[in-house]
Amino acid sequence: MTNTIICPHCHTSIEITQALRGEIEPEIKKQVETELRKELNEKNSLEMEDLKKQVAEKDKKVAEFRDQVLSIREEKRKIEEEKKELKLEVARQLDEGRKKIEESILKQAAEEHRMKDLEKEKKISDMEKLVEELKRKASQGSQQLQGEVQELDLEESLKMMFPGDTVEPVGKGVRGADIRHIVRTQLGNVCGVILWESKRTKAWANDWVVKLKDDLRAEKANIPIIVSSILPDEAKTGFGYVQGVLVCSFPLAISIAELIRQRLTDVARERYIAQNKDKGKADLLYEYVTSHEFRQHVEALVEIYQDMHGQILKERAAFEKIWKTREAQVTKMFTSTAGIIGGMRGRIGQSLPQMKGLELLEGEEESSQM
Repeated sequence: MTNTIICPHCHTSIEITQALRGEIEPEIKKQVETELRKELNEKNSLEMEDLKKQVAEKDKKVAEFRDQVLSIREEKRKIEEEKKELKLEVARQLDEGRKKIEESILKQAAEEHRMKDLEKEKKISDMEKLVEELKRKASQGSQQLQGEVQELDLEESLKMMFPGDTVEPVGKGVRGADIRHIVRTQLGNVCGVILWESKRTKAWANDWVVKLKDDLRAEKANIPIIVSSILPDEAKTGFGYVQGVLVCSFPLAISIAELIRQRLTDVARERYIAQNKDKGKADLLYEYVTSHEFRQHVEALVEIYQDMHGQILKERAAFEKIWKTREAQVTKMFTSTAGIIGGMRGRIGQSLPQMKGLELLEGEEESSQM
C-alpha cells in the first residue's frame, strides 16, 4: 500500500505522512504555540502578579521604612530638643540652686548675726537690769548713808563758805536739827542761829516741818531751813516756805545761807547800834525772810541758775543723744557687714574677694577660727 498522493496543483507525488505532517504540523505548531503562549501568558501573568505583589510589598516596606526613618528622625529631633531643654533646665536649676544657696548662706549669716545681736542685747539688758537692781538695793540699803553724805557735804560747804561762823553737827541721838549754824561777826559776836535739816529721801514728809519748828523753839534759834532732794509743791522752783519753815534744794542752800546770814548780821549791827532800843529786829528779820522781796531775790537767783543749768543739760543731752545714736548706728552697720562677710567667707572660702576696709576684721575672724 502506497503512502503517497498527487498534489492537484503541481501534480507532485507527496508522501501522505509528509502531506499530513505538512497539514498537521502548522496546526499542531499553532496549537502548541497557542498553548505555550497561553501557558507563557499565564505564567507571565502569575509572575507579573507576583512581581506586582513583591513590588507592592517592597513599596509597603519602603513606606514603612520611610515612616520608620521619619519617626526615628522625629524622635532624634525630639531627643535633641529635649537635650537642649534639659541643658537649659539644668542650667536654670543650677542658677536657682546657686541663688538659693547664696540666699541661704546670706540668710543664715544674717540670722546668726541677728542672734548674736539679740544675745548681746539680752546680755546688755540683763546687765542693765542687774545694775538697776543693784542701784535699787543700794538706794534702799544706803538711804541713811546718802543722807549722812549730803549732811556732811552741807556742813563742809558752810564751813568753807563761812569760816568765821560756828558750824557744828548735832550729835546722833540728841534732840535737834542736823546742823547748828551760829552766825558771827568779824569780831566774833553772835548774830543769830540757823538750824539746818538735811533730807535725802524719795518722798517728802510734812512731819519734818513740825519737828524742825520744835527744834527751833528748843534751841532758841532764829531761822529753820530744810535742805531736801525732794521738794514739796510750795518749793517746786527750788525754794519756798512750808508752814513758816524755809525749804530749798541742795544747789541753792549756800546762796540762801548767804542772804539769811547777811540779813542776820545787818539786824545784829542795827541792834548793837540801837543798844537794844529796837528789840523787834529778830521779828523784822523773820518778816524780811518771809517777805515777798526776799522771795523775789532768791527766785531771781534760782531762775538764772535753772535757765543756765537747763540749757547746759539740754545741749549736752541733745549732742550726746545724736552722738550715741550715730555711733550705735555706725557700729551696728559696720559689725553687721563684717559678720555677714565673715560668715560667707567661712562657707565659701578664699574665693570671696577681699572687701576694702574689712581686711583687718576678716584677718581677725580667720585667726579666731584657726
